[in-house]
Amino acid sequence: MKICTVQTVADAVNRLAPKKLAEEWDNPGLLLGDPKSEVKKIFVCLDVLDRNIPQAAELGAQLIVAHHPLIFYATKNVRYDLPLGRKIFRLVKNNLAVFAAHTNLDSAIGGVNDVLAKKIGLTDIKMFGDEEFSLGRLGTLPTPMTAENFARHVKKSLNAQNVRLVDAGDFMIERVGLCGGAGAEFISKAKFFGAQAFVTGDVKYHEAQAAVENKIHVVDAGHFATEFPIVHVLAEYLRDELKNFGVEVFEDVDAKDFFMTV
Repeated sequence: MKICTVQTVADAVNRLAPKKLAEEWDNPGLLLGDPKSEVKKIFVCLDVLDRNIPQAAELGAQLIVAHHPLIFYATKNVRYDLPLGRKIFRLVKNNLAVFAAHTNLDSAIGGVNDVLAKKIGLTDIKMFGDEEFSLGRLGTLPTPMTAENFARHVKKSLNAQNVRLVDAGDFMIERVGLCGGAGAEFISKAKFFGAQAFVTGDVKYHEAQAAVENKIHVVDAGHFATEFPIVHVLAEYLRDELKNFGVEVFEDVDAKDFFMTV
């Protein structure tokens, strides 16, 4: 059996989501650990949370593969009494490396946004315009829907706690734009390319106002619900890519949205 290292896993993820696809402001890649370290077990998750570190350690994992980078901004100190420093301390103590695939996984074919599009049942899924790669996607509903029915459909499809609907008027939805996570910046672009609705998370008040004025419905299904489906898909991808190494791949099935309905 061939030996799997952190670098072996990094190479596998990079085949799916090349680092060159990442936005300039992003920080994907190996964020903690030695690329030469051996890996026998991997834990895949959306975020590196305080609860995930002991969970990964108890499973005997040597590597966490996350969507959101553990370290995002320049870090000038590592204090164990603060959240990030405490995580880093626990990760090092448990000999856990951390690798992240963020906006590169958003843009990648078969990544976050393709998974989201398929999850809500879209067909004829394409990039924006004639772009080779784009953070967002465009797709078609098999059957046109009203704004309210589409919002309910998205909620059910993503098993979301709740969704917010920005109703832009009395017109049906057939063509849909989307961007998992926080993608409201692409609403007007989706409208330009013919979308009647846009699915994303973290929509702000004035972004909703602009959508109404631009006559495009918006379904805010939340950052978590629009991205969490990638965890299972990424775990399955790694199981297949690393099957000749005898590596076990675990996935976070207990993650929940930070927002809840009360």
